[in-house]
Amino acid sequence: MSANRSGTGSGSAGARWRLLRAALLATAVTLGAMACSARPPRNIEDICDMFEERAGWYRAAKEAFARWGVPIHVQLAIIRQESGFRAKARPPRTRILWIVPGLRPSSAHGYTQALKSTWKEYVRESGNRGADRDNFADATDFVGWYAARSAEATGIFKHDAFSLYLAYHEGDGGFRRGTYRRKPWLLNAARQVAERARRYERQLIACRERLERRRRRFWFF
Repeated sequence: MSANRSGTGSGSAGARWRLLRAALLATAVTLGAMACSARPPRNIEDICDMFEERAGWYRAAKEAFARWGVPIHVQLAIIRQESGFRAKARPPRTRILWIVPGLRPSSAHGYTQALKSTWKEYVRESGNRGADRDNFADATDFVGWYAARSAEATGIFKHDAFSLYLAYHEGDGGFRRGTYRRKPWLLNAARQVAERARRYERQLIACRERLERRRRRFWFF
């Protein structure tokens, strides 16, 4: 009897260990996937490479385009300028006496560098409950929402990456007042966004058919 009990206990302990090991492995895989998705794609200057590497990104950007009418290449050019596709991007901390880390200059966070207050406004107006600033699909939807709102408020065309970026940075009121004219660094950044949008557009034309075939093949994901 004692031998049977011992054997049963040993088998039960072994089963528990196998379950624990499986759980630890699943956790490690999940954390690894999260860490990988938080890093920017390997080649952020090529929209085709990014969409090939991050399978869900093309679908997310396409859905944002369908909802807000802001082209995919414009969405990604703005995100590229704001965060370099870093999911956890934040403004650098200020320095006290050039050494001690101080507060961050704003609440900007995530792919879009949206302020906390602006993000709350987006969630309320778009109905995208539970949206997260470090989620790429939510980020593209946010950029589409903001740019579409700016287009309606100021008359900017939705494919005009240069003007949309100025309004994205200065706000619609600031854009109408022309506050960007006194900021050469911002004008230079907007030119970079416009040039990158044109390059992304050319690249996307070349690979769109391939991306569509891939999307249809894996539609169930």
